[in-house]
Amino acid sequence: MAPDTNSIAGYTIFREGDYGSAEAAAVIPRDIPHPLDQLSIVEIHAAAKLIREMAAPKTPKFNCITLREPPKLQYAAYRQGRGSRPDRRAFAIIIMQDDSGQVAEVIVNLTQGKIEEWKLVKDVMPTLTLEDLDLMERISRKDPRVIEACRGLGITDMSKVFIDGWAIGVDERWGLERRLQQGLAYYRNHELDNQYAHPLDFTVVADTEREEVLSVDIRYVNGERTAIPLAEHHYLPHFIMSFQVNGNELSWAGYKMHIGFNYREGIVLSDVRMHDPYEGRHRPLFNRISVAEMVVPYGCPEVSHHKKHAFDLGEYGSGYMTNSLKLGCDCKGAIHYMDAVLCTGKGDPAVIKNAICIHEEDNGLLYKHTDCRDGTGVSARDRKLIISQIITAANYEYGFYHTFTLDGTYKLEVKLTGMLNTYCMHPSEQASVNPYGTIVAPTIIAQNHQHLFSLRIDPEVDGRNNTVVQNDAVESVEALGSAENPYGNGFYCQKTPLRTALEGATVYRHETGRTWDIINPSRLNPICKKPVGYKIVNNSCPSLLAKTNSVVWKRAAFARKSLWVLPYRDYELYPAGDYVCQSTGEDNHPHNPTIQDWANRNENIENTDIVCYIQFGLTHFPRTEDFPIMPVEPRNPALWVPPSSLCVDDKSRNAFPQTCCSSGELKDNPKL
Repeated sequence: MAPDTNSIAGYTIFREGDYGSAEAAAVIPRDIPHPLDQLSIVEIHAAAKLIREMAAPKTPKFNCITLREPPKLQYAAYRQGRGSRPDRRAFAIIIMQDDSGQVAEVIVNLTQGKIEEWKLVKDVMPTLTLEDLDLMERISRKDPRVIEACRGLGITDMSKVFIDGWAIGVDERWGLERRLQQGLAYYRNHELDNQYAHPLDFTVVADTEREEVLSVDIRYVNGERTAIPLAEHHYLPHFIMSFQVNGNELSWAGYKMHIGFNYREGIVLSDVRMHDPYEGRHRPLFNRISVAEMVVPYGCPEVSHHKKHAFDLGEYGSGYMTNSLKLGCDCKGAIHYMDAVLCTGKGDPAVIKNAICIHEEDNGLLYKHTDCRDGTGVSARDRKLIISQIITAANYEYGFYHTFTLDGTYKLEVKLTGMLNTYCMHPSEQASVNPYGTIVAPTIIAQNHQHLFSLRIDPEVDGRNNTVVQNDAVESVEALGSAENPYGNGFYCQKTPLRTALEGATVYRHETGRTWDIINPSRLNPICKKPVGYKIVNNSCPSLLAKTNSVVWKRAAFARKSLWVLPYRDYELYPAGDYVCQSTGEDNHPHNPTIQDWANRNENIENTDIVCYIQFGLTHFPRTEDFPIMPVEPRNPALWVPPSSLCVDDKSRNAFPQTCCSSGELKDNPKL
């Protein structure tokens, strides 16, 4: 039986038994999987089968089937040769397709072929999958109220009406007895038309599980409808590879790491380490890196727009929205691709081809010095390795670029492009200035909004026990003219260790150029005798602009701070909660705690196993030039810079030769 390639755009779906095709052979592992490898199509089938048998006679709808990573200490023991290979486990979230709509979390031991845990969770809503979002358009086009709303605008051909499914945030008319989403309505006059140039003046609210339209909310201005904006705004129009990939493990310029992928976070980097030629070993840097959450709060306070604050990872899943990348368009040069394996609502594996792109680029000058006396000099070129994915979240595209360079820096860059979220304006509104948006075309407004991301870093800088130290550039406390500061020019770096979780919830200060060091107090640099560490440089962290105790302020607790430092706990991953759809952000939710709940435990974070959440992003006041399609807006939010205490003497210079050879070849000089 041939794979069903038509059910979900961009996915190749494999039914049980579809293992004889070339497509299946390409994604079925031939060797024993690494403990952190994503689940294979065979493993997803096996997990789904066990869950269906347990749920019978009821029918489960699979919200996700993903790898249940082994506990940190168990994996560390295996990695170090002190323990056995961890069992392969799957974690699934299912929704029972009956009137109860119960949500359950299931853990399946794939090695032993049994279900280990089946737990019902209440007052939570799982991620909206692409299948969930597709139903919004399907049921809306057939609904009499939607048809009537379109007829009021002169639309009689419903095939020209397009409904973008969105998570709804909070709608007071319905509680958690229904799984909701909202639909934003647009018009497309022909196949190549840009729907975001023609927003309609109503929104739809639907029950995802019952496939039922609950409400069509029409916005009236002075008792009148707003006509469709009909003007068209169209937008359609080698590097040498020196890295090695073995399965899902990557080696480059002294770095080694494992590349994983899941439905929620997308790319997950684990076991990041770098070779130290002095000690002849790979020094651990980071146990795990991922983009754990993001929120896009819109700034228009009018009714219906107040529901627009998308948590694109928690409500939809970065993995589910990942593009299949194309050489020459999305990536260029010598490329290595990796596929992603997810699941459909029926529990069938679905493969996204070329979901992850790995490539190398020149990165400009690494170092240079010329002797001013005789004109002799030395210089070298830098290179960077980029591990990337691109997701489409309705109108927006986000490119996530995890970047490593030869000087030991890790940097996450997010590029924002795609289409502005638009809304139609009534002609009577043209005369007044709307402070909450920008008119990007006649009768079309794009509203102010923010993009706030959360980068989760599980550090392991030369060992598991780390501490975060806050750095502020401050002037000397000694008075001008004093013996300690006679000319008044003294300043220094004020270092403040963060000792408890509430101290670790901190904000950026422009006045002091605040940075943070992740150090290992037990490992001293042999030259400067200071703890080894990595520095967090993040000055792209705007404040959440929603009012304290507002709906989005409660739901996006992670966005209130620039940095959170917490003690590590297995499976404590998502700062806005495991279940973001229709969440309220209430404190101490029994099944959906958030980062604020974790911080309120106020546990020790000094010289222990810690995890850091780094918030970054931008506030977007749309420009007319952003329409009809936005140019890429790059964000370089989190730079991990080696400490300045790494000194070089004549001996090390000989041990690390790095010059430009006559052939132009660069000799590697990997450093921690």
